[in-house]
Amino acid sequence: MGVSTSDPDQGVALVTVDFPPVNALPVKGWYALADAVRAAGRDPAVRCVVLAAEGRGFNAGVDIKEMQRDPGHGALIGANRGCFEAFAAVYECEVPVVAAVQGFCLGGGIGLVGNADAIVAADDATFGLPELDRGALGAATHLARLVPQHLMRALYYTSRTVTAAELHAHGSVWQVVPPARLRAAALELAAEIARKDGSLIRLAKAAINGIDPVDVRRSYRFEQGFTFEANLSGVADRVRDTFGRKDTP
Repeated sequence: MGVSTSDPDQGVALVTVDFPPVNALPVKGWYALADAVRAAGRDPAVRCVVLAAEGRGFNAGVDIKEMQRDPGHGALIGANRGCFEAFAAVYECEVPVVAAVQGFCLGGGIGLVGNADAIVAADDATFGLPELDRGALGAATHLARLVPQHLMRALYYTSRTVTAAELHAHGSVWQVVPPARLRAAALELAAEIARKDGSLIRLAKAAINGIDPVDVRRSYRFEQGFTFEANLSGVADRVRDTFGRKDTP
């Protein structure tokens, strides 16, 4: 359990997340993920990083139970900062990052894939932000990188999900494959990228980030301010306390 890094192919680093049962990451998990991605990007032998996860889902966001166990705001602040670091690590990684997504990709998972350079998804993958149902806000910044503006808003307000096939139609998912082919397909794309000159691919990543129309770090930090306001006002606790209850619609 945790975050591990391996080198399955020349020039490719595979960062794998494994936090059973649903890959809802605790605070330490977000920081561990950030550290692993940054370390892989700094390695001069690496020219592409693949971000993958074990289990039936790619990522279920933050560990809400960890927050509920904390009588203060320490876990909330830790989750906010941890997510910010992990999302930024993917975006700022010195080489391209390919996300390999299976099953559910929710909440913080959207922050990760929205900041990745390319997404390969299994045909069972679904993507969404159930934040309003979990007493939280955030990652609209990253969902807006996956779908058009009005669709992003409708998905955000309703907490609905979209499929890998739908994102492929929008051009934000590179390839949709059967689950059994997911890891291999992501590594194939990464290997193709890794065949480029290492110095040039790093310059390309920096150049592309430099022409982004939205500063994803600043816009996500802005969103997080409203998440904290919701917690201070008690609104988040009221909504979060209904999470998992069978009588909740």
